[in-house]
Amino acid sequence: MPDDSPRHAAIALVRGYYAAFNRADWSAMLALLHDDVAHDLNQGPRETGRDAFAAFLARMDRCYREQLHDIAVVASDDGRRAAAEYVVHGEYRVADAGLPPAHGQRYVLPGGAFFEVRDGRIARVSNYYNLEEWLRQVG
Repeated sequence: MPDDSPRHAAIALVRGYYAAFNRADWSAMLALLHDDVAHDLNQGPRETGRDAFAAFLARMDRCYREQLHDIAVVASDDGRRAAAEYVVHGEYRVADAGLPPAHGQRYVLPGGAFFEVRDGRIARVSNYYNLEEWLRQVG
């Protein structure tokens, strides 16, 4: 018997988000976001709205090639909050603003995110990883 609980729906939503990320299917990712999605960048400002998120994805696609492995997702019973932990396997392809020069450096580091879910879509994504460790690996 399928589990149609709010918790299960939130987990499926976040898993779908990461499946789209790993396929580099930015349209599918954007379709899972609320129109006014809040995006908390790691050690950076909050950006708001699907258009801002699309611009972030375009920058990521230009500068990095990443795959997420060992993804674990949990959610609250009411399905309003979820969290994910994963391991990022990436390549730094083009220098990103304010970061070191890029020349194909590879990196592997743990990361995570917190989510708010509203109306069956992701309303907030807060991403976290150890920037100092990433800098050490690409430096």
